[in-house]
Amino acid sequence: MKIAIVHDWLTGMRGGEKCLEVFCKLFPSADLYSLLHIPDSVSPIIESHPIHTSFIQNLPFVESKYRYYLPLMPMAIEQFDFSGYDLILSSSHCVAKSVKHGPETLHICYCHTPMRYIWDQFDQYFGRDTSGLIPATVMRILRPWLQRWDARTSRRVDHFIANSGHVRKRIKKYYGQEATVIHPPVDTGLFTPDCEERGDYFLIVSAFAPYKRVDLAVEAFNKLGYSFTIIGEGQDAGPLRKMAGPNIRFEGWLDNSAIRSHYARCRAFVFCGEEDFGITLLEAQAMGRPVIAFGRGGALETVVPDSQTWKPETGIPQNKISCPTGVFFYEQTSDSLVKAIQHFESVESQFDAETIQRHAAQFDVAVFTDRIRNFIEERLEKHRC
Repeated sequence: MKIAIVHDWLTGMRGGEKCLEVFCKLFPSADLYSLLHIPDSVSPIIESHPIHTSFIQNLPFVESKYRYYLPLMPMAIEQFDFSGYDLILSSSHCVAKSVKHGPETLHICYCHTPMRYIWDQFDQYFGRDTSGLIPATVMRILRPWLQRWDARTSRRVDHFIANSGHVRKRIKKYYGQEATVIHPPVDTGLFTPDCEERGDYFLIVSAFAPYKRVDLAVEAFNKLGYSFTIIGEGQDAGPLRKMAGPNIRFEGWLDNSAIRSHYARCRAFVFCGEEDFGITLLEAQAMGRPVIAFGRGGALETVVPDSQTWKPETGIPQNKISCPTGVFFYEQTSDSLVKAIQHFESVESQFDAETIQRHAAQFDVAVFTDRIRNFIEERLEKHRC
């Protein structure tokens, strides 16, 4: 078979790229298409594939300002030629799912999220205070057109896979399409506890995108004065560093070995955003560490809260909370996070590392690989018939 894998952009190894890496392992001879590619920014497995980029690759300042080219991305993704391909596997959180192809080609989309920039998180990305007057004005004008295009081109997908039940609902809401849930992979072989001595600090690992709400964590730990380590970089790096007190340490992006060491030594992992899934939550749990998470979105599918922060409306069965892996807070404010941290301190002794590890093992990369392979094989067989 001739297979194409499509991914929005190749600029770093985050959650979406960890899924992409599995796709590249499954189909080592596949062609890889992406709007742009910063060389050596992704893993050797991904880099080993023939990578085809769009005209956006050659635009000015593309390495740091590619999101400002969002209005051009629909045109760019539609200019790829997929004639002769038997299977397209798109890995999409922006426009990758909108590729054009003929009826002979089966298109399966692994959807990390419908394009959050134009739907429910528009103001967080393109509010005047966030992006500036001119980009905010331009995007407000273009937003209705982009929404219509995004919804219309969802019909080019034969089968959607959602990375969580949360995303499945959003696919139904914005695209009117059904989706099968296959949770993203966690490398529990890599993220395995060792004998490192436990430290006395809290940890966050995150891109500094607006919806991640790293600012809430900075505000909370400024108030508490507790030792807090932040691993990550991104567009909000400058403001976050300015507001942080002396108890907060910024590490930038680190390699997996260093991140693993920090997971092992932290008291708890902190997660403040409403995430579509949240692989870092499970990486921390795979290391046996409890988490303090905002109780919405994908966290409801990856964290088992303690009895005092469990709520029936989360949809988590009450019988599961006998083996908690973390605590929730439900208001996206620094005060709510402070209370959750203080509550965590009062119940910290109840968290069992082996129980937390067993919970995370359900999301291992081998489980993801088998489910993706089986899903694709079944749909290919039906498509041929």
